[in-house]
Amino acid sequence: MRYSGIDDFNAAQSASDRIICERLAALISAGLPQADGRIWHGHPVWFLDGNPVAGYSRQKPGIRLMFWSGADFDEPALNVIGKTFRDASIFYTDAAGICAQDVQRWLTKAETIQWDYKNIVRNKGLLRRI
Repeated sequence: MRYSGIDDFNAAQSASDRIICERLAALISAGLPQADGRIWHGHPVWFLDGNPVAGYSRQKPGIRLMFWSGADFDEPALNVIGKTFRDASIFYTDAAGICAQDVQRWLTKAETIQWDYKNIVRNKGLLRRI
C-alpha cells in the first residue's frame, strides 16, 4: 500500500534521485504488499504490524536503502551497518545500480528477520528479536 506522502517525497527529489526513489518504492511495495508505507521521520518507511522494516532516505552519499534488521541478513552488499541498532543499508547514486533480485531477497529476509523496534521505548531501549 502506498500513500501520497511517499509519492510527494519522491517528486521532491532531483531528477536522478527521483528515478532511484520511484524504483525502490515500486520494489518495496511489490515485495511487501502487506506492509504499511508512509512518511516517518521525514522519509518513506514500510512497516509490518507497526514495526519498521525497510525505507529509504536522501543522504550526502546518495539514496540510502535501509533495512531495520538488516545487520542479521548476512548480505555483504548491505555494507553500511548501524552503530547502535541492528540496521544495515546500501547507497545508490544511479538507478542502474539497483538489482531487483537483491532487493527482493532482502525484503523476504525483512519479513522473517525482525527486531522489535515498535516496542523499543516500552522495552527501555533494548531490542528483542521477533
